Amino acid sequence: MNPILRNVLALFAGAIIGGAVNMGLVMLGPSLIPPPEGVDQTTMEGLKASMSLLEVKHFIFPWLAHALGSLVGAMVACALGASHYKVLALLIALLFFTGGLSMVLQIPPPTWFAITDLGFAYFPMAVLGKKIIRG
Repeated sequence: MNPILRNVLALFAGAIIGGAVNMGLVMLGPSLIPPPEGVDQTTMEGLKASMSLLEVKHFIFPWLAHALGSLVGAMVACALGASHYKVLALLIALLFFTGGLSMVLQIPPPTWFAITDLGFAYFPMAVLGKKIIRG
């Protein structure tokens, strides 16, 4: 297979599988760590209005979703790609980071979470994913 096509397909696979991991953890989180009474996590407006009611424990699964989605996405892209593994991992990180930045701008979380999420969940985990698969 053409290496460029293989890398493009690897990126798509990494984005889809990483996105599925992310979404699975986001959906699992509230069942394991229920939100406070009256918090509506089903809409952007509900999340925005209730952000001040959330405790540190309520941010564990969102961070894990972002970090593990990036990690797994980069691992998949690097495992399936033909070359330029670091670029593949960084492109996955950039894709997930863009989504995370969008959420931070739309639903401003506490500053500590925004820094932790944007600084440690995307690029570092994607680089780790590349190292796990390709050294």
